[in-house]
Amino acid sequence: MKPYQTVGYHTLGCKLNFSETSTISRFFEDGGYAKVDFDDSADIYLINTCSVTENADKRCKSLVKKCLKNNEDSFIAVIGCYAQLKPDEIAAIPGVDVVLGAGEKFNIVKHIEELEAKKQEDTKIAEGKIKEVNDFIPGFSAGDRTRSFLKIQDGCDYFCTFCTIPLARGKSRSNTVAETIIIAQEAANTEAKEIVLTGVNIGDFGVGTDESFYDLVLSLDTLKNIERIRISSIEPNLLTDEIIEFTLTKSKKFVPHFHIPLQSGSDTLLKSMRRKYDQSLYTSRIEKIKSIDPDCCIGVDVIVGYPGETDEEFMLTYNYLKDLPVSYLHVFTYSERANTGALKKEGVVPNKVRAERSKMLRILSDKKKRAFYQSQADKTKSLLIESNPQDGFLHGFTENYLKVKVPFNEEITNSIQEIQLGKLDLDCVYSLA
Repeated sequence: MKPYQTVGYHTLGCKLNFSETSTISRFFEDGGYAKVDFDDSADIYLINTCSVTENADKRCKSLVKKCLKNNEDSFIAVIGCYAQLKPDEIAAIPGVDVVLGAGEKFNIVKHIEELEAKKQEDTKIAEGKIKEVNDFIPGFSAGDRTRSFLKIQDGCDYFCTFCTIPLARGKSRSNTVAETIIIAQEAANTEAKEIVLTGVNIGDFGVGTDESFYDLVLSLDTLKNIERIRISSIEPNLLTDEIIEFTLTKSKKFVPHFHIPLQSGSDTLLKSMRRKYDQSLYTSRIEKIKSIDPDCCIGVDVIVGYPGETDEEFMLTYNYLKDLPVSYLHVFTYSERANTGALKKEGVVPNKVRAERSKMLRILSDKKKRAFYQSQADKTKSLLIESNPQDGFLHGFTENYLKVKVPFNEEITNSIQEIQLGKLDLDCVYSLA
């Protein structure tokens, strides 16, 4: 009989991490372990970490303390990007039993059972060299009735100067289209009504082969038992005309929503960041989308406070975004990361200035989001209604990512309903007309 029977999971970071945690939870279930809530007393706690999260060490320590408070005899495993980048820091946290990096996190059940057999007391570290991580482990999230996050790609070959992801996840890799469709159909056969494509750089799908992300898009559109497919994020240089045209005019499943990282509106800073496009190319992608579907939702990632960002460079970005027909911004304040090229750049921006610029862009984002929502007033859209009621209402998202609330009705949970948009509240949430 196993001394450990139950597992609680906590995920930090992106949709890709959520997909991987869900996949790993199924490995545990196949091994005879039961899933419990992370806030409950569990025999094993799994913490899947993120390298992008600021103060990752403090967050990790806080979660470990919480685990020990719930069960002081629990076995604590820390995996993910932070575990790959800073394994010794994590191993030094009292209570952590095993630290697994990119190459070993999917072997966690084996590691735990080996440690049980040896009754090892010291923290085990198995992060490995990231250059040796070559396998692609597919997966999808399950348990959320409404949507499933489908992992189609991992790693990145870009080495942007502000980013540690290539150091944490290794080189870009994926399965074939045929192999990916098999996993995608498994996700489609769950209760989910929407699949969200996730990865580090999903537009790089098929790198090194004669297949492409566009090939995958065409195949995914033939899936059965799924009504919607959403692209989570795609680099502007990899978002081709054929992808835009197919998803917006011919597809039966892909929704009109793109999230396209920009990072800066300054060509000088884009070059310094080692991004693979300029402002002109980015503008052409936005114009192409809006010329086909003015109602399409477009989200943007932008970084403020990158070294060399003068007041003039920042205002160039601000004014560019102000005039660009996009729907919302995800604003990231630049923070120094070990072993990245940006550390060698001159023109460090004071933290106070970074915060001020971040605030300006967040206010701009609120304005753009409200303007986009207002442009949709009184239109009829399809609403995917989620299952968790709040204050007597159910919430959901339209195909073009408008959040809508409807009066609670158990019969319409996890369903897609045609609705007419009505009143818009202060939090940018629509109700029915």
